[in-house]
Amino acid sequence: MGSISIWHWVIVLLIVSLVFGTKKLRSIGGDLGGAIKGFKDGVRDDADSVAPVADAPLAPSAVLDAPERSTEFAARTATAAHDSR
Repeated sequence: MGSISIWHWVIVLLIVSLVFGTKKLRSIGGDLGGAIKGFKDGVRDDADSVAPVADAPLAPSAVLDAPERSTEFAARTATAAHDSR
């Protein structure tokens, strides 16, 4: 009872073709195919543009220098605190 048989699908397709017409269904199919092709091309272009960026060497950042700076700051702060006594 709960499953859809082949005859149900045939009836649904017949009603859809009567409502929309075969020309409209063909144009919808063509538009859908073009959209899928455009999506695949876009994904392929994005994958090509990302690959060279991932292979590029990374520039040193300020985050890497942060431990040295914090050590220098701590030394200066300790010296200033010691001198103020």
